[in-house]
Amino acid sequence: MSPGYRANSHNASQNKLYQGLLNPELDRYCEDGTKADDQYTSSHLNCFPGMMAPQTAIKTEQDSDSENGCNIYSMPQNAAWVGNEKPFTVGYTGEPQVKTEANYYEQYTTCQRNKPNMSPVLNGLHKYAINITVSFSNVLGLIRVNVVMEETNREAVATAVQRVAGMLLRSDQLDKVEQYRRREARKKASVEARLKAAIQSQLDGVRTGLSQLHNALGDVKDIQNSLADVSKDWRQSINTIENLKDVKDAVVQHSQLASAVENLKNIFSVPEIVADTQVLIEQAELLDAHRKLMDLECSRDDLMYEQYRMDSKNTHDMNLIRNYFGQVQGLSDDLSKQLWMVLQRAMGTVRRDPTMLVSVVRIIEREEKIDRRMLDRKKQTGFIPPGRPKSWKEKMFEVLEGTVTTRIEGSQSVTREADKMWMVRLLEITRKNVLDDLIVVKNLMVQCFPPHYNTFDRFFRLYHNAVSMRVQELAAEDLEASEIVSLLTWVLNTYKSVEMMGHPELLTEYDINLMGPLLPRDVVEALLSKYVQTFTSNITGWLRKALETDKKDWFKETEPEADQDGYYQTTLPAIVFQMFEQNLQVAAQIDETFKEKVLTLCLKQMNSFLIRYREEVITYKDEHLKDRQLPQCYVQYMIANINNCHTFKESIHSLKRKYLKSTEQTQNDAAIEKTLNEVAKDGCQFLLDEVFLDLEQHLNELLTRKWLTGTHAVDTICVTVEDYFNDFAKIKKPFNTEMTSDAHRRVVLEYIKSVMQKRISFKNADERREGAERMIKEAEQFKSLFKKLTGEENDRLCDAITAIAEVFKLTDPTLLYLEVSTLVSKYPDIREEHIVALLAVRGDASREMRQMIIETLNQNKPSHAGATQPIFRDITVPTVTMTSMSSSMAATANKLLK
Repeated sequence: MSPGYRANSHNASQNKLYQGLLNPELDRYCEDGTKADDQYTSSHLNCFPGMMAPQTAIKTEQDSDSENGCNIYSMPQNAAWVGNEKPFTVGYTGEPQVKTEANYYEQYTTCQRNKPNMSPVLNGLHKYAINITVSFSNVLGLIRVNVVMEETNREAVATAVQRVAGMLLRSDQLDKVEQYRRREARKKASVEARLKAAIQSQLDGVRTGLSQLHNALGDVKDIQNSLADVSKDWRQSINTIENLKDVKDAVVQHSQLASAVENLKNIFSVPEIVADTQVLIEQAELLDAHRKLMDLECSRDDLMYEQYRMDSKNTHDMNLIRNYFGQVQGLSDDLSKQLWMVLQRAMGTVRRDPTMLVSVVRIIEREEKIDRRMLDRKKQTGFIPPGRPKSWKEKMFEVLEGTVTTRIEGSQSVTREADKMWMVRLLEITRKNVLDDLIVVKNLMVQCFPPHYNTFDRFFRLYHNAVSMRVQELAAEDLEASEIVSLLTWVLNTYKSVEMMGHPELLTEYDINLMGPLLPRDVVEALLSKYVQTFTSNITGWLRKALETDKKDWFKETEPEADQDGYYQTTLPAIVFQMFEQNLQVAAQIDETFKEKVLTLCLKQMNSFLIRYREEVITYKDEHLKDRQLPQCYVQYMIANINNCHTFKESIHSLKRKYLKSTEQTQNDAAIEKTLNEVAKDGCQFLLDEVFLDLEQHLNELLTRKWLTGTHAVDTICVTVEDYFNDFAKIKKPFNTEMTSDAHRRVVLEYIKSVMQKRISFKNADERREGAERMIKEAEQFKSLFKKLTGEENDRLCDAITAIAEVFKLTDPTLLYLEVSTLVSKYPDIREEHIVALLAVRGDASREMRQMIIETLNQNKPSHAGATQPIFRDITVPTVTMTSMSSSMAATANKLLK
């Protein structure tokens, strides 16, 4: 029920019923069990004879039926009020209802309990009233609502008056009063029409909700009744189930008999089917053989299952069935052998007869399904047929893995004893087989397997793992250096290149970079370390052997070969650096860091080799001095060895530029440079020694009586030097230039030594003049010779001979001090014994004069700071004993030469 309230009246109106759907006997509201407004719906006027139908209640607060369920507008009746409030009965007219507070009005939905005795009958209908207990606060609330509504009415009237006054400000507007009235009437009609439409929409929703609630209530009652019936039947059937145990046993027996009848044909023909199946297996009719095998297994498994259901502990009957079908397991084993044989030859079978491979895969897939079904039944019943699960799919992958492994291991066709290149051949065969097989898998074999097998990925991993195992086995063997290099080059470079696993046809299917390395890093490091040790030992032997071979050429009777520029050379540098180049190229294929490590090792060994090389050159010179006629081409091969030093330098720089990122000078490089310079310097010195051995006789004639009377010693010296240096022209620069300078200096020093040895003492001025002029002439000959050889003038050395000649040429002894002083100023490295020797050769200086000149020079001795090329420093003045010994040795040498 909902109360009614009229804004302009405080009279109580009759109460309206909203719960008639629960009790149709008491509901006389309207024909369809819902309320209507006679002001808007004329079809329901017959619901209220003799009186106006109540207007519809409008809910204006936020809470609604949908929010509160059955408690639409208030709490339950027995909890509406709390405390000592006084009862207060309020009646309302049939005006539109407005809900103003929560828990104020009584519920008026179908959820409310019927109250037929609340009011007397009015016009044939029950009139219901509700006594509402109102607290003082609620009364105050009603008063406030009344006051607010009165104020609202007054404001509305005031606003209307003001609006009308605004419309009728001028007298001419009075003529439009009727027009204004019609316009306002239209507005009012429009508002009323919208209001009616809204109210009608709400009424339709309420009507639908009430109908659905009524139906739901009926359904709930039906369900309750049904549940009660089910519970009653269940209690009555407990004893009946126990009485049906015999029926259950009969059903089980019937099932067993039905299974036996169904398999009766197969049971009696088991021997015949077994024989036929065996023939089909031998004829490679695998699908037909498997079909018959499945029939036999199905019959056996069904019979054993029924026996298990009837009496699982009866092992005698179980064994009887198993023994009767005993040959079935043998057929299964024979068939599996055929399947594995086909899979072992899969690479050939897929090319020749792919349908055979497809049949094998289909059989295995069938068995996998049966395995899954039997395992599911085992979970439910605990029964599993003998031989299940077969797990043929797992076995298939194991066979394929073994096939791939056998394929890889069978690639070795030769052994180390039969072929030194066995490692290279093995790796090449492996590369070709793996590439060909994977292309076959991609193009043919993938089509023979279900897509979910991921056939190519599986085979790719199988081959990768098989190759990895094989190379690890090879790495564990005692490999030589070349074999280690071949293996590492293949593993680190060839394997992932386009020649193998990175082939374009394979790269579209799988990325080899996703796979792990063939060899673990520690194994690679161990192989590299072993290679370095072996390479160090080998390179030492190779260099020694190369030097021994080259040394044999030094004793040949033919001249060494010359390069394109005409310089003599031997094959030693080419052999050594060709060996270095080959090993560095191999190392570069393995790793950049390893390549630099190998180059450093080569250069370190090179330093040790050059030390031995220098020793061999010295030994070669010593052997020649034992017999200067042998070897015949001593000079030419010594020149070649000097040129080899230049070639070694250029080759080392070339290797460093090519194989090293940084070309900074290292301590080892400095040691190599020093050793090469020493070898070249020794070679040049040995050649000059050879020259001066030939000049020794002529140098001994200088500044002697024979020389003074007239000899051709200097002419012979110049011709000999020029002849030798025609051969020395085949020495590469800068060694050629340095050697010419050394020869020039050595000739001058030997000449001055002959002066200091006091081989002659001039007797008079004429001899002094004649000797001095001859010395000046011979100095000019030396200048001309070495200018021709070097292309440059170096007067300082030969000018020393001229300066000494001027001391001899001086005729006035009183001026001798000045001339000696000039000589000392030009060559400050001249010593006291040198001056004494010069004055002794001059022959006219008394002891007092010599003493005075020496003392004066010692007091005014010039500094050596300005001397750029000392000459007299390396010249020793022999004593009297040494002079006599030298004369005797020279005489003995002359006799030997004669």
